[in-house]
Amino acid sequence: MKIATFPRLVKWMFLSALAFLIFMTLMRFVFFFHFRPSQYTFPNSFKAFLLGLNFDLRIVCGIVLFPFLIGNLHLTYNDKRRISTGSIVQLFVTILVMVLLNIFMKKGHAPISALVIINVLFAGILLWLLATKNCDPFENAVSRKIFKIYFFIVTVILVILYGVDFEHYDYLHQRVNASVINYLGDAKISMNMVWETYPLFKLIILFIIFVSLLFGLIIWWFRKIRPAVYYRKSSKFIIGVVFTILLGIGIFGRLNQYPLRWSDAFSFDDDFKANLALNPVQSFLSTLQFRNSTYDKKEVEAYYPLMAKYLEVRNPDSISLNYKRTFSPAPLKTTPNVVIVICESFSAYKSSMWGNPLNTTPYFNELCKQGIFFDRCFTPSYGTARGVWAVITGIPDVEYPNTASRNPSAVDQHTIINNYDGYEKFYFIGGSLSWANIRGFLTNDITGLRMYEQDDYKAKTIDVWGISDKQLFLAANDVLKQQTHPFVAVIQTADNHRPYTIPEEDKATFQLKKYPIDSLKKFGFQSNEELNAFRFTDFTYQTFIETAKKEKYFNNTIFVFVGDHGINGDAGDMFPKAWSIDGLTTQHVPLLFYSPSLLTPERIDRTCSQLDLLPSVSALAHVPFMNTTLGKNLFDTIPINSVRFKNAAFLFEPNLKQIGIVSDEYCYVHNLLSGREDFRSSRNNEPLPQTPAIEEDRKAIKELAQAYYETARYMMLNNLKRNAK
Repeated sequence: MKIATFPRLVKWMFLSALAFLIFMTLMRFVFFFHFRPSQYTFPNSFKAFLLGLNFDLRIVCGIVLFPFLIGNLHLTYNDKRRISTGSIVQLFVTILVMVLLNIFMKKGHAPISALVIINVLFAGILLWLLATKNCDPFENAVSRKIFKIYFFIVTVILVILYGVDFEHYDYLHQRVNASVINYLGDAKISMNMVWETYPLFKLIILFIIFVSLLFGLIIWWFRKIRPAVYYRKSSKFIIGVVFTILLGIGIFGRLNQYPLRWSDAFSFDDDFKANLALNPVQSFLSTLQFRNSTYDKKEVEAYYPLMAKYLEVRNPDSISLNYKRTFSPAPLKTTPNVVIVICESFSAYKSSMWGNPLNTTPYFNELCKQGIFFDRCFTPSYGTARGVWAVITGIPDVEYPNTASRNPSAVDQHTIINNYDGYEKFYFIGGSLSWANIRGFLTNDITGLRMYEQDDYKAKTIDVWGISDKQLFLAANDVLKQQTHPFVAVIQTADNHRPYTIPEEDKATFQLKKYPIDSLKKFGFQSNEELNAFRFTDFTYQTFIETAKKEKYFNNTIFVFVGDHGINGDAGDMFPKAWSIDGLTTQHVPLLFYSPSLLTPERIDRTCSQLDLLPSVSALAHVPFMNTTLGKNLFDTIPINSVRFKNAAFLFEPNLKQIGIVSDEYCYVHNLLSGREDFRSSRNNEPLPQTPAIEEDRKAIKELAQAYYETARYMMLNNLKRNAK
């Protein structure tokens, strides 16, 4: 009998992974040479090939990791015919992995069906182990058959996916995604279309050839390896652990805080290179949880007249669903710069601007007195990714349960930022843009955007969110002060977030405060750490503005500050009960337009939305733009007289799947899962009178909430860049 130099299972899994990798690489070359436009060559597309290899490694490592782990399971017995300690440990680890995977999937909002399938598979593995006592395909005939069936199924699925993907891209110029599953609902019609459209016989022949070659190679390697035996048990264990770690790293995709994601393909700012880097497995799996992200066109059409009136669409068209509004101002002598600061967790009720006795934001409070301050601004939703989405696109993120930025089908969005012709465009964040796939969302939507993240700064990382906000503001200022052309910049902060880190370098100048726990809770805080992190954000705004005042660009720049979202909590007597009962604390944030040289200070108590930011600041800067979404110009001098609620903001609570509207007079919320509704005053705690007029208002605000929701669902998938011209 031959002596193996490596454990047989390790060797077979490695060679099987290599076979799949060779096939996927070959398919990428076929894709490239078949679909490439004339200007693309292999040298100028080489980086896309390298990234594609990385994506392929993720898939092949995932394909072989679980069979490798299962293949190492076996039960041994001691002299008393009891299960050995080692076998008990194996069973414990297997069950622990099952529990952890369930927890991970639940936190990732996996559907019940997926959880059921995973648990059935785990139960099957345990039964397999108990029945055969050995899951190693080289030592057990039943296990050998199961492994062969597994690799045959994987091979068939992989080859089919590539075949479908090629035809899908040839027709739509998009890699295949999970929406193709929806065609199974009309299986007969879909099959007839396939039969009449595609060269099925040719595809079937190619399918048989590729499956035979790929699966045949895997089985040939198994037979080649099987006769040899590896005897060194101690090194076998070490090699197995190292191999598992390498496969885990391969699945993660890179040595970084965040795994490799589909959005990294869009870092090329080139659609063909992005599609070249992706593979159909990655595209399919990335979109699987979003395959039901859709809209009801009949509902959208039914609510269109109301939304067109509310948005003041000049040329309404319920057939084409036209939402376009143009703004064409007279040019200014000097073109203002625009700096948008998205402020982490900037809750209104915790702030000084509304009289919180703990006086957490005294500097920002003074800024508000020097700018145009909207004190009834609401974010459409809770969550930073949803807040960034709303600011950039002007669409509420009503994706459920995940976020729109994670949906590959929703990241081709028109944004008003692209109308800033002649402007340099910047995005600054202290951490990584891989978070929530924000990088893919930004690079795919904003033309010519220059992004700065934690690896681009000299400052040291202080926690999971990257460098401190103070260092982020200083680094952004260093870039902006060097610009010789007008610029629009977004700065996204993060310090007002757990773990509430206060940098050591700032503890000498920033004085920590300490209050009794009852005082903290009375005024919206759970701990002194949270309070001081909130206060530290005020310190960073002061650092930024006072530094910027020394620069030439300051006097010709409009600064906009808006919270990405608020924080749920009890606002006590600081606000009406609607804030605490209907969750407005999570969505009420400050909105400040600040430019001492360009704007006249004013405090405005009209209800408005985070969605309104870009249309409003663009109007102030006299930037011509095309608005295709739900944000409105807050400085429009022509009042809306034809709608019931002139000032209103849409609300979406993703954790409850609850929609609503807050207006100058009312707050209305409707839970789409339970059907619960609440309708109350947003001005005080007085019960609403039971009158016909109030009942009409309740019906009208309910209709407006549903209209916003259905329109947002439609816009998320139809606000395409190419349609905004």
